[in-house]
Amino acid sequence: MIREDLSPEQITGHRKDIGEPSVSPEWIYQRIYADKRNGGDLHTHLRCQKQRRNRYGSIERCGQIKNRVFIEKHPAVVDLRSSVGDWEADTVIGKQGHSVLVTLVERKTRFTVAIKAANKTGRAVTDAICDYLKPHQERVLTLTYANGREFAYHEEIARKLTAEGVFAHPYHS
Repeated sequence: MIREDLSPEQITGHRKDIGEPSVSPEWIYQRIYADKRNGGDLHTHLRCQKQRRNRYGSIERCGQIKNRVFIEKHPAVVDLRSSVGDWEADTVIGKQGHSVLVTLVERKTRFTVAIKAANKTGRAVTDAICDYLKPHQERVLTLTYANGREFAYHEEIARKLTAEGVFAHPYHS
């Protein structure tokens, strides 16, 4: 059917219409590109000859945060909010992405601070956090980060402040 210039989506729909077992368009694309790697010519019958295809449903590989530790690993005492020194960090992005505020909230006292960072890069956010919290280092025990890539230098923050850092799960900050 590919050789008849039908798209993978059309093939899937046609198989459903005639009551045959159906396969997903993604599976068909995978077979076409496997054929291409083996020297085949099925890919020449695709309507759109793209250099690269988006990989839906796969893990994003660009910009993963290395050595990220999730929130289950933080000390249980943090959940009790019984001691000062457990902080939560997040960012607020201004209109059109120009201004960036790093918000730090101390969990027990609810003391909140918003620090302006030069931009949303990991370096700028790390510098803003370290510059603000370094003078108060003795009152920083743990940091819980939102899941953004701007916290990619979490290990550097932990080293400079001698504090443990963990990440919330995506969409569960």
